[in-house]
Amino acid sequence: MGLYKLHVSFRRLLLCSCLLIAACQEQPKNRIESASPNFPDSPHYKVGFLIMDGVYNTELTAPYDIFQHTIYREGITPMIPFTLAKEPGAVRTFEGIEILPDFVYGSGNWPEIDILVVPSAEHHLDTDLQDSTMIRFVQEAAKKARFVTSHCDGAFVLAQAGLLDEVVSTTFPADIETYRQRFPQLQVVDSVWFVHDGKFITSAGGARSFEAALYLCELLYGEAIAQDLARGLVIDWDLNTVPHLLVP
Repeated sequence: MGLYKLHVSFRRLLLCSCLLIAACQEQPKNRIESASPNFPDSPHYKVGFLIMDGVYNTELTAPYDIFQHTIYREGITPMIPFTLAKEPGAVRTFEGIEILPDFVYGSGNWPEIDILVVPSAEHHLDTDLQDSTMIRFVQEAAKKARFVTSHCDGAFVLAQAGLLDEVVSTTFPADIETYRQRFPQLQVVDSVWFVHDGKFITSAGGARSFEAALYLCELLYGEAIAQDLARGLVIDWDLNTVPHLLVP
């Protein structure tokens, strides 16, 4: 019995020690707590991507790819992309990829944004438009942003926020009529891949999100850099062949 009690006591001591060590160890910081990404001290554009459950992969990753690759080009002010979600924790895209956001705008913990990107999401035509916290964030971020871009039905979010009332815009081709009916005050065009009016660039989405992002790069950096970015991602890029509308 003495050996048995000693064995039980040792096991209890070992278990308590393990629990104490685990409790005392500093928990690893998630990306939000560590304020990832680390912004460089050198000049750069902060590019904030609004994400939420149901965000579509292409409208998120297409512009993200284009913008992120600017850090590998010399002699320009690169873009530093990051994601923002309403709440902490993973966001699940429509296609099933989980993404841990860099910042939580619902807590007010987000940096000033130079370029705001609003990809399309599953419920951008219905319940997302009733999310007052999200709409307020878009309104506030857009005030100081140099450019505000949307892809596919992301235009519905910008329109709901009242940001497109004075500009020409477009959206996903199959949703043009719904867009016009829901926001009859808007000037809407179709049969184009993107529209640039003032600080707003709205695109048809899908694979055309690449072209809208490349256009912004050409606008900021010139044709040579845009062509170089396109070659790096094996994309044919010639603005003259892209159906688009530039509003003076």
